[in-house]
Amino acid sequence: MQIGFIGLGNMGGPMAANLVAAGHTVKGFDVAGTSTAGVSVAASAAEDATGVDVLITMLPNGSILRSVADQVIPAMSKGAVLLDCSTVDVESARAVADQCTAAGVLALDAPVSGGIGGASGGTLTFMVGGEEAGFNKALPLFEIMGQKAVHCGASGNGQAAKICNNMILGVTMIATCESFALADKLGLDRQKMFDVVSTSSGYSWSMNAYCPAPGVGPTSPADNDYKPGFAADLMLKDLRLAQQAASGADADTPMGALAQALYEQFVENEDGAGRDFSAMLPRFEQRSRS
Repeated sequence: MQIGFIGLGNMGGPMAANLVAAGHTVKGFDVAGTSTAGVSVAASAAEDATGVDVLITMLPNGSILRSVADQVIPAMSKGAVLLDCSTVDVESARAVADQCTAAGVLALDAPVSGGIGGASGGTLTFMVGGEEAGFNKALPLFEIMGQKAVHCGASGNGQAAKICNNMILGVTMIATCESFALADKLGLDRQKMFDVVSTSSGYSWSMNAYCPAPGVGPTSPADNDYKPGFAADLMLKDLRLAQQAASGADADTPMGALAQALYEQFVENEDGAGRDFSAMLPRFEQRSRS
């Protein structure tokens, strides 16, 4: 396929490189001037979108996505796919999809799970909203860039799946960190705690695959001084998107709201900025009940 890629940062760069390695022709554009080996450089977003079968975007937020969409959709061929892999608000994803429909372009919102390691290793999971025709056209690319792609339904549903998943993740990580800090104060060895919980009803991805306690369970960012695999700043972004969506849908999400408030405190007023989201554990270790 002829592929355009906009946003060649920590996630987009490795994703584009994997497409090149699989034999696809990829041209790219990034406002920061970032480049990726094997990806030809376009002079603008509109040029990047011209003549491609699929245009992939990996952008920071919904307002930037809307701005880029205004530039690229008029340049795209009818029947081409605009495949947005950013994590943005549901409203922006659906607004861009409406623009695409009016222009005869197929829109997919396909946020990812798996982080920088998944982008580099081609093991991402894609949560995809949009028309089935677009999903089928992009499926060979999902299979190169990731290990799983789930078609979640209509436009915006990929973003909905991502923020619901990450709301669960934020809440369960806080509970996991609180529990380890409580275990410490009760004199329970962390390894014993892990041995029990990881095979009992407290089992979760946060405990079993991404344990926030250094030296316990599989290797995780906790074993690397909490250098981010998934930054607390990004968790805060996703929790805010979840609460924005909950407000629009009139959904009662008290645990999600509390998780957002705790990550806001951690990132904005404590030492959480630039640290992994599991660094909540040393935060709770240092705090008392009052």
